[in-house]
Amino acid sequence: MAIFDGQKVKLFSLSANKKLAREISEFTKIPLSKCEVKRFADGEIGVNIEETVRGHHVFIIQPTHPPVNENLMELLIMIDAVKRASSKSVQVVMPYYGYSRQDRKSSSRQPISAKLVANLIVTAGADRVVSMDLHAGQIQGFFDIPIDNFRGMPILVDYFRGILKNEDIVIVSPDHGGAVRARQMGNALHAPIAIIDKSRPKDNQVEVMGIVGDVKGKTAIIIDDLIDTAGTITRASEALKDAGALEVYAACTHPIFSHPAVERLEKSAIKEIVTLNTIELTKDKQSTKIKQLSIAPLLGQGIMNIILDKPLSALFDAKKE
Repeated sequence: MAIFDGQKVKLFSLSANKKLAREISEFTKIPLSKCEVKRFADGEIGVNIEETVRGHHVFIIQPTHPPVNENLMELLIMIDAVKRASSKSVQVVMPYYGYSRQDRKSSSRQPISAKLVANLIVTAGADRVVSMDLHAGQIQGFFDIPIDNFRGMPILVDYFRGILKNEDIVIVSPDHGGAVRARQMGNALHAPIAIIDKSRPKDNQVEVMGIVGDVKGKTAIIIDDLIDTAGTITRASEALKDAGALEVYAACTHPIFSHPAVERLEKSAIKEIVTLNTIELTKDKQSTKIKQLSIAPLLGQGIMNIILDKPLSALFDAKKE
């Protein structure tokens, strides 16, 4: 427990990303409180909070990446347990929002699963959600409680400023939908943008049709919110090399890396893949090409600002040089 301005605060970590939770704990100086997550013989999840939370502001750290349903159920059960134990408030820190790509109906008789997840979190008893780089901005409107959508861009921009100081850079969006994200990074790095024109004949299959913009003789940085099977990124890197790019980097906030992503990335023309640790990478998802940066200072400062009733807006945007 920690006390700030007379407010009692507790920080809990569930199973999904304990390493990130420890880093946030170290940054905020709020010790991780004890809770036990167990699996019964039939697969049901149980939670036991091993200390009082009565009258406390509780922060629960749990991204909902694969196994999505397991991590989501852990979170919902923990919210319910904390609420029933008379906490003063329940704040969910969910760096990766599972089901975020199902944010609309693209054909008849499809669910809007991102909205369903929001309903579940609110119904369970959450008072606030903190997330990062939601796949679709409209997900914020699915909640009837405050939701803060932090951006990974400032961290990525600072990294590339350090390693590509004197190079001729172009920021590349892997599709038309990511052009705004590429423009934001381009503005921060004073670089032009290019867009990959692609088609997707089937799920997780990509065909590159062309490149809009000049990449010849430049160092290209492909920026996206997430990398799943890495089909889009690796095809884009090949197209950029064929178009005359000198080197290709890739950057994303969420490294899902579903099979065969790591194998594809290792064989690709990409020099380095820079990601954030919204998702903890298991050994089978690590590579010498993959560089993971920590979001703990950003989320830690966000948590402190929430506790102390300070604005969060200054933490959202990359600083210009």
